[in-house]
Amino acid sequence: MKAQPDIAFIDLRTQQDRIRPRIDAAIARVLDHGQYIMGPEIGEFERQLASFCGARHAISCASGTDALLLVLMAWGVQRGDAVFVPSFTFVSTAEVIALLGATPVFLDVEPDTFLLRVEQLDAAIKAARDAGLRPRAVIPVDLFGQPADYAAVREVAAREDLLVLADAAQSFGARRDGANVGTLAPATATSFFPAKPLGCYGDGGAVFTDDDALAGIVESLRVHGKGSDKYDNVRVGINGRMDTMQAAILIEKLAIFADEVERRDRVAQRYSAALADVARVPVVAPGASCVWAQYTIQVEDRAAFAAHMKAAGVPTAVYYPTPLHRQSAFRQFPVAPGGAPDCDLLAARVISLPMHPYLAPADQDVVIAAVRAALAR
Repeated sequence: MKAQPDIAFIDLRTQQDRIRPRIDAAIARVLDHGQYIMGPEIGEFERQLASFCGARHAISCASGTDALLLVLMAWGVQRGDAVFVPSFTFVSTAEVIALLGATPVFLDVEPDTFLLRVEQLDAAIKAARDAGLRPRAVIPVDLFGQPADYAAVREVAAREDLLVLADAAQSFGARRDGANVGTLAPATATSFFPAKPLGCYGDGGAVFTDDDALAGIVESLRVHGKGSDKYDNVRVGINGRMDTMQAAILIEKLAIFADEVERRDRVAQRYSAALADVARVPVVAPGASCVWAQYTIQVEDRAAFAAHMKAAGVPTAVYYPTPLHRQSAFRQFPVAPGGAPDCDLLAARVISLPMHPYLAPADQDVVIAAVRAALAR
C-alpha cells in the first residue's frame, strides 16, 4: 500500500494560522464598510506594493493575466505586431498577445536558469521583419522566481526600439543587479494567484511602472476605459479591477512577505547543497536572487521519479509539460531561428519539489532522502 502524502507541496494553512487574527480583522473591516469594489484597501495596498519594490506606480488588477494584457493594451499592441516570448512558460504570457491579434514569436530558454535565451533575440527580430511583422515588444519571464537578464534584454530592446514587459508572475520580491522586481523593466506584471510567493485567496495581479502616462492608461483600462468617472468611457477597456477583499488580505500577507522570502531561500539552499551531486539543481545567476515560486530539478526518467516520490509520501508537480510552441492553440505562430530545443528538453525533464516558507527541517530531510533514494535506483 502506497504512503499518502503527508508533506504539503505548498502550505497555505500554516501561513494562515500565523496571521489568522489579522486576516479575520481585515475581512471584517471590508464587511463593515461594504465597499467591495475599489474600496480604500485598494489604494493602501497599491501604496505599500510600490513602496516595497521601489516603483513609482503599482496598479492592482484582477489577475496576473490581466496585468500582462493591460500593459499591452496601453501600448497599443495590435495585429501585425510581433511580441517575443519564451516558449517554456505558462500560457498567459503568449495568450494575451494572441488575444490582441498580435503574433507571439517563441524563443528558447537557458537550460540552467530556465530564463529567456537573449542571444536568440536578434535573429528572431530579423526573422519577424522578414515575415512582414513589426517587432514591437519582448516579454521575458522570471520563471520559478528568478528575474531574467533585463540588462541584456534592454540593450537589444534599445537598439531595436522594442518595448520591454517583465512577466514577474512568479518573481515579486526578488532582485537582480541591485534592483527589485518591479523596477527592472519599463513595465512589470505580477500575479497574486494563491500559490504564488505573495498570493491572495482568489485571483489578483498588479502592474508596476515608473511611467506616469502608462500608469494612467492602465488605471483607465482596468475600469472599462473610464475617463473622469466610470460612465465616461474614453477608451475601450476591460473589467480588470482587484476585489477590495483580496487587497485587504494581501496587505496582511505583505507584512510578513520579506520574512517568508528569506525562509524560502533557506529551504532552497538546503535542497541544493544536499542534492547537487545526484540531480541537476536550479542555478541562480550572479547578481540575482530568487523567491523560489517553485524549486525545480531535472531528472532523466521523470515518471519513475514521480512514482517513487509519491510512494515515499512526497508530492511533486510538473511546470510545464508542454512548451507553448507545441500546444494546439499556438502551433501556427513562429519560432525563432534555431528553434527551442532546450524548451523541449526541459519540458520532458523538469519536476518541482515541495517549496514554501513553513517547510520544517524534518520535512526537508524527508524530501531530500526521497530524492536521493529515487535517483539512486
